[in-house]
Amino acid sequence: MKDMRPAGRMWHLYKMGGLTPAITSMFDAQSAQQMAFIRSIMKEQRKNSLYEISLSTVELVVFDLETTGFSPYNGDEIISFGAVSVTGTEIKEESTYYSLVNPKKSIPGEIEKLTGITSEMVADAPDLLHALRGFLEFVRQKVLVAHGSGHDKHFLNAALWRTSKVNLNHRLLDTMMIAKWLHPKLKRYDLDTLLDLYGIEVTKRHHALEDARMTARLWTGLMREIKSKDVQTLGELYAHLSHH
Repeated sequence: MKDMRPAGRMWHLYKMGGLTPAITSMFDAQSAQQMAFIRSIMKEQRKNSLYEISLSTVELVVFDLETTGFSPYNGDEIISFGAVSVTGTEIKEESTYYSLVNPKKSIPGEIEKLTGITSEMVADAPDLLHALRGFLEFVRQKVLVAHGSGHDKHFLNAALWRTSKVNLNHRLLDTMMIAKWLHPKLKRYDLDTLLDLYGIEVTKRHHALEDARMTARLWTGLMREIKSKDVQTLGELYAHLSHH
């Protein structure tokens, strides 16, 4: 007798028709559509080679996440996405994405104080799947930029795998790593230190969209120094960063 419990039924449907019909059968139509979109974005991204793109014209999305803690694999969740578009060094101030996310659990008190995001504020917010789709619709095939990107990458990968069983395939640049290359003698490379170094006004910290905007301004400052070193393409920048 076939195992028709959820896992068994999905395996049976997968064997009969592939992953998409299996997913569609197990979730409501809207959720299945979100997952199919996310998977298609990651599939298209694998085809892209961006190394020859000029840093003057490269299309970027600078982003930040707010989360309930530091480990997506120990129950911590994304509670907001913030992102802004940049082309070369031109920040597209009108082209932004921001969404709260309902983590389906209480937000710890210390995180509420740090971010200003309360459990009440996210009660009616989109769930992770829908907010993630909105973020990826905004990003499309653009290069991602973040400060201290390890944290954000871990959470994005965990979210992508949990919702859609795919991994992040986008190119990712880290303004912290770029700063370490350009300023090897600095004692600290946190965002506040670098904002001060580059004379960038601090608006509102630990707010995903505002942090993304400030990081975008930091990117433009770093870019001026990168170009002074005769680094012209994305591939050349990656080559320099690979030695640091």
